[in-house]
Amino acid sequence: MESKVESQTSKSAKPLASLSLDLDNKWSYLKTRGVAAWQGYPTYLPVVVPRVLQFLKERGLQISIFIVGQDAARDENREALQAIAPAGHEIGNHSFHHEPWLHLYTEQQLEEEMTRAEENIERVTGKRPVGFRGPGFTVSPTTLRVLARHGYRYDASTLPTYLGPLARLYYFLSSSLDKKEKEQRKLLFGKVRDGLQPIKPYRWDLDGQGHGLIEIPVTTMPLFKVPIHVSYVLYLSQYSPALARAYFRTALRLCRLTGTEPSILLHPLDFLGKDDDGDLAFFPAMGMESGRKLDVVSFALEAMAREFEIVNMNRHAQAVAERPKVAQRNPARLEG
Repeated sequence: MESKVESQTSKSAKPLASLSLDLDNKWSYLKTRGVAAWQGYPTYLPVVVPRVLQFLKERGLQISIFIVGQDAARDENREALQAIAPAGHEIGNHSFHHEPWLHLYTEQQLEEEMTRAEENIERVTGKRPVGFRGPGFTVSPTTLRVLARHGYRYDASTLPTYLGPLARLYYFLSSSLDKKEKEQRKLLFGKVRDGLQPIKPYRWDLDGQGHGLIEIPVTTMPLFKVPIHVSYVLYLSQYSPALARAYFRTALRLCRLTGTEPSILLHPLDFLGKDDDGDLAFFPAMGMESGRKLDVVSFALEAMAREFEIVNMNRHAQAVAERPKVAQRNPARLEG
């Protein structure tokens, strides 16, 4: 891996790439799966947050970390969450209740959800979020309106892939969700037509005059629209480490060839293995040891750093907003 000095001197010649972490907690995975134990709010944040912060520090990276408001409201997570902003990382909002069916909320419910998350996140971290990512990549025109009223600069909730329904089917087949719970989660990971969404950043036209939030999609492989965030690379590496590495390198090359500034997503379970938690075996790649996982994550971030200047999502959104020409999209296209 190149040194921090070498990285800094070569940054000016590289296109931007943003890096973020959705700080989903153990209870939120259990909740989405319909496991009743989530109601005790089991947490691994005191373990995973220091590990992530040390990992990023060693590589000189400062990223965006999207926090769930419910975690910020609980005392057992306070020390871990308070360490994030002083380490130089941007604080984002990942909702309060972490429910991947936010698109079913009324406008009033969304107002309350955002306000409650913001207040608790700011109280613990000292930072008020300007970026949002919906759990399970849930997004709606109503959500975007509420975010705009709350002064957000960007949203990062879209995943442009055709494979969302397949991921949802796998999730349902490996769970014990009842009919009502499946109905709530029927758009988990998105729809087939989400593959038609842009993978490059754009602006949501919320007033018909080109004013609105910047959208930074979670990047999928250009042309093929298959997911490339690190959890998928880890999943592939269970079967063939060589294939996983080639897959990610190909994605980065296609990003360079198509002028795509990638926004790559991390999850806490990219840093935790079966030696840390045996209750999450249902999650892909949780059969791997943590050390093996960290090797894969390290490879992915090193590969990114060779091709791109890695920044947080706020900086990425600012750079997009300052460009003389920014593509626009009508939020009504999210419906239907």
